[in-house]
Amino acid sequence: MAVEVGATAPREQTRARYPERDGYVERDGVRVFYEVYGTGEPTVLLLPTWSIIHSRCWKMQIPYLARHCRVVTFDGRGNGRSDRPEEPEAYAEREFAADALAVLDATETESAFVVGFSMGAQRGLLLAAERPERVEGIVFIGPAVPLGTQTHRAQALRTFDEALDVYEGWAKYNRNYWLENYLDFLEFFFSQVFTEPHSTKQIEDCVGWGLETTPETLVATQLASGVDGDAVRRLAARIHCPVLVIHGSEDAVRSHESGAAFAELIGGTLVTLDGSGHAPHARDPVEVNLLLRDFACPQGPSRRWVRGRSRRKRALYVSSPIGLGHARRDLAIAQELHGLVPDLEIDWLAQHPVTAVLEAEGERIHPASAELANESTHIESECAEHDLHAFQAIRRMDEILLANFMLFDEIAAETPYDLWIGDEAWEVDYYLHENPERKRAAYVWLTDFVGWLPMPDGGEREAFVTADYNAEMIEHIARFPRIRDRAIFVGDAEDVVADAFGPELPLIRDWTEEHYSFAGYVTGFEPADFADREALRAQLGYAPDERVCIVTVGGSGVGGDLLRRVIAAFPEAKRLVPELRMVVVAGPRIDPASLPVHDGLEVRAYVHELYRHLAACDLAIVQGGLTTSMELTANRRPFLYFPLRHHFEQSFHVRHRLDRYGAGRRMDFELDGPSEIAEAIASEIGRDVDYRPVETDGAARAAALIAQLL
Repeated sequence: MAVEVGATAPREQTRARYPERDGYVERDGVRVFYEVYGTGEPTVLLLPTWSIIHSRCWKMQIPYLARHCRVVTFDGRGNGRSDRPEEPEAYAEREFAADALAVLDATETESAFVVGFSMGAQRGLLLAAERPERVEGIVFIGPAVPLGTQTHRAQALRTFDEALDVYEGWAKYNRNYWLENYLDFLEFFFSQVFTEPHSTKQIEDCVGWGLETTPETLVATQLASGVDGDAVRRLAARIHCPVLVIHGSEDAVRSHESGAAFAELIGGTLVTLDGSGHAPHARDPVEVNLLLRDFACPQGPSRRWVRGRSRRKRALYVSSPIGLGHARRDLAIAQELHGLVPDLEIDWLAQHPVTAVLEAEGERIHPASAELANESTHIESECAEHDLHAFQAIRRMDEILLANFMLFDEIAAETPYDLWIGDEAWEVDYYLHENPERKRAAYVWLTDFVGWLPMPDGGEREAFVTADYNAEMIEHIARFPRIRDRAIFVGDAEDVVADAFGPELPLIRDWTEEHYSFAGYVTGFEPADFADREALRAQLGYAPDERVCIVTVGGSGVGGDLLRRVIAAFPEAKRLVPELRMVVVAGPRIDPASLPVHDGLEVRAYVHELYRHLAACDLAIVQGGLTTSMELTANRRPFLYFPLRHHFEQSFHVRHRLDRYGAGRRMDFELDGPSEIAEAIASEIGRDVDYRPVETDGAARAAALIAQLL
């Protein structure tokens, strides 16, 4: 049986972690693609399951496990990058087990801890029983073995080949229905895999992966020879390595009784996940990840407790990397906290470019920050021309958020912090509510908006999904009110939109008033310091007779298209305003050399203390982000703002707040070209404004609320 190791195939969309190595093995003309993550010992082999999905089903495990050991995955034949042979014999369980051995050989893996999900149990059984020297231990998740009580799926198999008059429920588990209504079958099947409420994202993922193969391939896999009950018993008797069985109590595909019978038969440890369905590694990944780590590399993270009453108080501050404005307000709050709690030590868990701002202020960055999966890169990968579907981008960031929570959880286990502060640290807030036993310190949640809102062109589906996300959050808070010791809204109650969270859900403002404290807006500076604008302009090098226009799009690469549009407007704007001086700030993630140039136009990569330049300018042009627009509002400067298309926060939450303050002139990137921008510049530059005053004590109020926990 010839085995050939081949070259790599192209990689796909943004991941939390990419493989250090990938390639394929070829057996009897069938290529099977593998990936290797991390280094060191031991190796964990994540087996493929049924070919209805591929190895991306392990996306929530790989980044975490790869920080502790070496991880090998491969796409099972029939899906992913692997080949799709036509004959059923190619999908026999022994073929998958042989593929696993070939991958171990190709990756120079002498032995591994093996993890199998659902159908992966049968492959794992064969591997562990017949090649015990290659298996150090084995984990079965929702094992698909014909033992104990069977589900409706097993009953449906009796009529798998028959043409039925009606296909309802599990009757859809039928070859004829697959060939004619494949998408509907996928949607039904994965609704049974994920019986947990609020599983829209997991179902969508699996349906998408299912569409990467064909119903004909799936029929071939079903016709292949499996491992029957007698064979399971014979194989189980030959296994002597450590065994762990993880099974959800609400598994609708393979009954929990079946998993319990299998654990007893094989002499393994059974862990029942209460309330979980068939795929707990996707729906309850924190618990499963910790179980896998403890099984394969039980040393885990070390705990370094500091004993004694004399130690200083310590806080871990998690600052969102999406937008530099968070860093400025978080610094202001931290400085106020130091005044209230002089012995407080703050460690920052943050990513570039936030870390650059913090380091410039002498703050201490936790060294584990370097291991965070990059959120800004993901957000940029989701952009089109001045278009960012923010809600969907965050949904598709699930594996990155989980990877970063697992890192946070390890840090929290290693260091006895008195307080955790999360400024829109979505991963911390979500997974603490999903895993309340992981809470070890007082916890503060900060945000400047509440409520996911659908974009009008998203239709009924987006309205449903956003409402479902809101409902899950509301349920989290109701069930575990102790998780958030403080929830602080950066603003006032009137800054919260008046919309409802969704059909039959509360009004957002009413619910927020009930569950949040309000700090007022946090600018991160004192507007009174810039009362003498002429002196400030002189310090910054701006002449009295110049009309200064600052163009900035923040710390991400999302705003490149807006910068180019404004630069294209510069010649006409200069004609209309001869004394115009335009300074374009590219930011840390846009190469200034990639932008067009004009005589008299200044393009800078970075401007230190940009907020001072915004206070001194005669006009600013910005995206629709809250922090920059509120800085301009606080300093009473005229500005044009361009909300990103499909960005629900900028389109609804920020717009509502700016309307309340009477601030800014909203522009439309889709309608306003260079000529419209030039005319708006000429109309708005230097204009006297009459904005509602912005609070100046927001940082102090937020710090006072937080300090009560210390």
